Amino acid sequence: MTDKTAIYWLGPNVTLRGCTLILGVSARWLHLVSGKLIDCTLQAKGELKTLPWTSLGLKGCSFKGRFSGNDFGFRVEGDDTRTHGGIEDCDFSEARLNGCRFFNCDMRTIHLPRWPCFTFMDPIGRAEELARREWPGQVGLLVEGLAKNPKGTVAETWHAPSMAEKMDTTVEALRVALERAPGIFM
Repeated sequence: MTDKTAIYWLGPNVTLRGCTLILGVSARWLHLVSGKLIDCTLQAKGELKTLPWTSLGLKGCSFKGRFSGNDFGFRVEGDDTRTHGGIEDCDFSEARLNGCRFFNCDMRTIHLPRWPCFTFMDPIGRAEELARREWPGQVGLLVEGLAKNPKGTVAETWHAPSMAEKMDTTVEALRVALERAPGIFM
């Protein structure tokens, strides 16, 4: 996908196996309608922002590149297309995730990126415990927001340098606080 002004649709009811999709347009021009991606590689050429993958079933896929504010899995509330999605056995180890959420899935099958990315596992269930901890800068505001995630949120992943810059702290101070907190994958 290379024309940055064209609208691209994936679906409805498409099944792609073993494909490589190079995503070179913004989420504004990419509409994920419905379908399945099986054993595919998804490469974001630029930063792919606020794309809801919740209408697609993703199995065995690898994600590469930068993803911000993307949602994966299926969601119960909202429009019906969000209930068609799902995610399992996917690999994000070569991706940079920032503010990305995972819904209604088994995170044991998801390979997450390591530091400088980090993941709050069970963010809703751990929100109260995490909010009682000391956080550098304004990170406590983000942690308090974990409890406000939609029902079914099982994980939320952030990029430490991006977060530190916006939350008035350093990557080093953030890492120290995260290492002491429960339920964090780094």
